[in-house]
Amino acid sequence: MNTSIKRVRIMILGDSGVGKTSLVNLIAHNEPLKSPSWTIGCSIEVKLHEYKEGTRDQNTYFIEMWDIGGSNNHRNERHVFYNPCHGIILVHDFTNKKSEEHLNEWLQELVSREGNNTSLTSITSFDEFDTENYLGSNQIPILVVGTKVDQASERKPSNRTFASQIGADEILLDSRQSRYLAAGTSNAVKLSRFFDRVIDYSCRSHERYTNSLSSPIYSSKFVIPHQD
Repeated sequence: MNTSIKRVRIMILGDSGVGKTSLVNLIAHNEPLKSPSWTIGCSIEVKLHEYKEGTRDQNTYFIEMWDIGGSNNHRNERHVFYNPCHGIILVHDFTNKKSEEHLNEWLQELVSREGNNTSLTSITSFDEFDTENYLGSNQIPILVVGTKVDQASERKPSNRTFASQIGADEILLDSRQSRYLAAGTSNAVKLSRFFDRVIDYSCRSHERYTNSLSSPIYSSKFVIPHQD
């Protein structure tokens, strides 16, 4: 792997069984996963992405997708994977409303961990999520993905989705069908736009960190007092 290419890290979060691993495989390899398995701890897939493709600012980045296991048995340990984090993909099963409601808990779990750099604070309900404060230009990008739409003919789209409540884009798909993320589709455009926002956020975070090192509290010399 070419280590000179810059990389960003995205957390893939959601309940067990919603299809996170199948989704990540589809994004990374443009093909369905033949034999999905349960993720224990974390698995990582990497995708090359052309940032601002077609413009003079175009550049190649590695997108690291950290697929976090959804089992409650590992809830107290999985926070070790959460930092650094430059973007979040929240995954729910479109046929299971509870899995969508639990996205709030997943978001809280990530942002409430001491030492994270997501610039978000704890949220207790959809209604308390302040879009302007939490998802402004300087905040971490979030994408919501609903899977298994092929099984959801009985459920009608709702205006009160988690994605709409937090002002995030949402993709609905069947991870077993590559056509849902085919080039030129609205889903593919949303995903590419999300990756660009993640890279923008990573660059701003790095710039803020660099500026903090040049502030007087960091740049002043440390002098050891002379002792006779």
